[in-house]
Amino acid sequence: MILKEKIKAYIDLTRAHFAPVWPLLFCSGLMLAFKNYNYFSWSLLILAIFIGLFGFEAGMVLNDIVDHSIDKLDVDDTLTNYWRPFKERPIPSRRISLKEAVAVFVIFVLITVILIAFLPYPNLFYIYIIMVYAYSMEIFYQVVKRKQTFPIAQILGRTDLLLFPIAGYLCFGQFDFTVILYLLFMYPWALAHLGANDIVDFKNDEAKNLKTITGLYGIKGNIIWISSFSLIHLITSVIFVFLDLGIIALIGFAFSWILIIGANLIIIKAKDSKVRLKALPLFHATLLIYVLSIIIDSAILI
Repeated sequence: MILKEKIKAYIDLTRAHFAPVWPLLFCSGLMLAFKNYNYFSWSLLILAIFIGLFGFEAGMVLNDIVDHSIDKLDVDDTLTNYWRPFKERPIPSRRISLKEAVAVFVIFVLITVILIAFLPYPNLFYIYIIMVYAYSMEIFYQVVKRKQTFPIAQILGRTDLLLFPIAGYLCFGQFDFTVILYLLFMYPWALAHLGANDIVDFKNDEAKNLKTITGLYGIKGNIIWISSFSLIHLITSVIFVFLDLGIIALIGFAFSWILIIGANLIIIKAKDSKVRLKALPLFHATLLIYVLSIIIDSAILI
């Protein structure tokens, strides 16, 4: 029984039910590189899947480590219940000790470092640099949002998610126009998604005195943030799909655009966190559809 509870705690720590998404996001970049450079390798694709999995999961654990001292102040479990399959933050609840969480993080990072070493030269160095930067930005985001007066934590901190599919691209590709298009496509989505998380979790952020978007600008300000970056994202995603992708991606992207508009309507009309929470699965569904569309489209065009 103790083992069963410990497994549940580790699943909550890693948000394991979302784990399949991270390799897909990572490999969407790699598949674009395969398409652009007219090349394909099963061994490199499988390697990238595990780099994406362990690399992102390490970031999830790092999030809990950095926030372990303030997560105990939570007063609303709405977002916790969504992100954690067994509905608890494992470190504050003492189901997992801080030392255990640090050990898991170190193990995941070491696995990722070893896997990256098998990438082509000089691409492996690109990924190492992005890896260090991404984990640094995760810490920066969690710490700086506790005391800022301008959303610099959000503006810089979400570049960790932004660079994740770029790292996938650079596993084989080089810095080119596709990288720019993917950055322009992904960044406003990441900021809109962040605002959606904040607006659902605003009661906890108030209890922790965090300067999130809602904490800085209130509910109305956050709605403007989400809507504005969603609009920018719709524009940049149109540019991305028409300049660098094919008809399969266009069809998938169109479905995602509908979902993003729906998510924004929910957030605008909702009166409480539990209703606004319905927008988050739509945002996550858009990301899944985007990356699957990119992967399938690229596979057909290779």
